[in-house]
Amino acid sequence: MAGRDYNAIELMTCVAARFLEDGATVGVGTGAPCAAAMLAQKTHAPGLFVVFEAGGLGPELPAMPISVGDSRTSHRAVMATSMADVFEMCQRGLIDYAFLGGAQIDVFGNLNSTVVGPFEKPSVRFPGSGGGNDFASFCWRTMVMTEHSPRRFVETLDFVTSPGYLSGGRAREAAGLPSETGPYRVITDLCVMGYGVEGWMEVVSIHPGVTRQDVKEATGFSLEIPEGVAGTEAPTEQELHVLRTDVDPTGVVIGRGS
Repeated sequence: MAGRDYNAIELMTCVAARFLEDGATVGVGTGAPCAAAMLAQKTHAPGLFVVFEAGGLGPELPAMPISVGDSRTSHRAVMATSMADVFEMCQRGLIDYAFLGGAQIDVFGNLNSTVVGPFEKPSVRFPGSGGGNDFASFCWRTMVMTEHSPRRFVETLDFVTSPGYLSGGRAREAAGLPSETGPYRVITDLCVMGYGVEGWMEVVSIHPGVTRQDVKEATGFSLEIPEGVAGTEAPTEQELHVLRTDVDPTGVVIGRGS
């Protein structure tokens, strides 16, 4: 991103915010996904309803929370409830979007946030699912924001923590998960990806200054890049101003102050 007045995190946050429409419901954690939701609320989607895994429903966030249980996630909220109630909302089809994360993701959008290496003796052990599996299983559209590298975008996961399209086709529905739910977008520092009819990941747009070859070399599996793929719209001055001054003025998430 050299020579541009924004960094990779700011670009990813602005792009993610654009997918969140006014009146929708979104499940978020902390960090960049929360910043994206706050940015959407303060720009084009004032009626976006934010849900935190620990139970904060529809808060008016006064500042960036540091955890899903931070008291700020319940500031002037519609309700301060429990994790069980949030997961029930997912099961009832009340969450339109949810942000997920993980150490590894495959071509079908399955996520690993459990271990790297053999389960019995891994090289790295992570916290596990948390609410990731519930969000991935029942929310209508799930999105991932992550660094784009071969160690994250892998051919085979070391462990499937949260389901994407499983093995593709109708595998998700065959496993008992609701039809028409599942992965929607993956937003990285190189591009934006979506999913084809068989559940295969494909590039939707490539960020400014990034080439098709850059994307291919950073992906550990064969990735579909359609001919004439669009370019990602760069952050606008308004988006950057709101992000830096109203959403994250200390730069704790986006990496710079106002």
